[in-house]
Amino acid sequence: MSHLLLIDDDTDVIPEQVKRAFSSSAHRVTVATSGEAGIEVVRRHSPDVVLLDMRLPDRSGLDVLEEIRAFDARIPVIFITVARTSDMAIEAIKRGAFNYLYKPLDLQQLRRVVGEAMEVAQRMRSPVVLAETDGDAVSDGAMCGNCPPMLDVYKAIGRVAAQDVAVLITGESGTGKELVARAIYQHSARSKAPFLALNCAAIPAELLESELFGHEKGAFTGADRRRIGKFEQCSGGTVFLDEIGDMPLSLQAKILRFLQEQTFERVGGNETLHTDVRVIAATHRNLKALAASEKFRSDLYYRLSVFNIQLPPLRQRGEDLPLLVRHFVRRFSRELGREVSDVAPETLTRLREWLWPGNVRELQSVLKQAILNATGTVLLPAFLPDVSASAKQPSGAGAPSEVDLETFIRQQFSPSAHDVYAEIHRAVDRMILSVALEYTRGSHRRAARILGISRQTMRTRFKTLGLQVVHSVETSETGMT
Repeated sequence: MSHLLLIDDDTDVIPEQVKRAFSSSAHRVTVATSGEAGIEVVRRHSPDVVLLDMRLPDRSGLDVLEEIRAFDARIPVIFITVARTSDMAIEAIKRGAFNYLYKPLDLQQLRRVVGEAMEVAQRMRSPVVLAETDGDAVSDGAMCGNCPPMLDVYKAIGRVAAQDVAVLITGESGTGKELVARAIYQHSARSKAPFLALNCAAIPAELLESELFGHEKGAFTGADRRRIGKFEQCSGGTVFLDEIGDMPLSLQAKILRFLQEQTFERVGGNETLHTDVRVIAATHRNLKALAASEKFRSDLYYRLSVFNIQLPPLRQRGEDLPLLVRHFVRRFSRELGREVSDVAPETLTRLREWLWPGNVRELQSVLKQAILNATGTVLLPAFLPDVSASAKQPSGAGAPSEVDLETFIRQQFSPSAHDVYAEIHRAVDRMILSVALEYTRGSHRRAARILGISRQTMRTRFKTLGLQVVHSVETSETGMT
């Protein structure tokens, strides 16, 4: 149950609206009618979110905000007030407020903003722990796995967390990059300050700069007031820039300067502002290759990759899969109110056959569907959703997808490795043939011509690699799965 604190001297209308907006079964609402009383509740109970009136009988809301942040800067504070002056809203956000709402309250907007604040608070507070065995307690933020590549990840987090430097987290989509970013934040000296995450691929290019750096009134059409950006709002804390490989080149120069000097200007402004933010970035793209082809600034790449953590794809994590499956089955059974407590050996066998192109995120989705389909306490193969044949694991090691090829090659070398040269060639061959057939929509004739080999040679490679050949309806030729 989440704890929501309302600090407002209105004893009738606002408390009733807030309690109506948040059901008693999922939320506990506490009301304080003065700044001092509200601060005392914060000190005693550390609520998840605070709704704060700007004008209180004993002190200003801004003063209360300062005291709350001095106690715990991770608590999101949302101002609610009748004052509609932009200066007050700007000052509140500059001092670290999460958002600013006007009275009379729009309950739908209130639910949305509080929901966003709850999610941010949970990210900052939920410990990212290592679940090493099947018996470990279930945690939403647990990082599971004890294969050598994951142990290297844990060691890297430990080495860099206390060092106030930029970190670049790389790996395929769905491998848990934000989880690693949160672990770095929680073990850093900034763990009591805010943590804000921003997906650079999810925000239109023309809005991303304003989201990060803010803008001045009149900077562009629709900029009817000054906006405080994430870097200014999160001063003292950590900003996680996910999918930074999708950031426009025009914005990368400004990010580079910010990383070098911790200074910036708002969009449409000429005042140089200073802040203190640690940046952790992540991407599924090969930034080194993008920099070489001038699609990403090489100077920004070198600045970001002062310390690089490469996450392994699920298909290269060996026996971590059974641990992950049992961990998520327990977690999702609890969340979904089901009684599934065990996994049949045949189910694990089926799951081991899949390539998992979506990695841990895809595994979570599959297991949620399976648990919803399940009857009884054991997860059987019949409960698993259908998966495309193209997701089946071919014999031998998994081929690299969008990961750095050099990193993939390095991962093959270990004290127990043997026949590495042949294994790497087989993996790369599988990737080349798959991409070629995808590009030609299954046409062997066109694929062979593009690759510069005969169709017979291509068929021979299929058999050598253990790839199945099926009939392709679209091209009236054979295709690969």
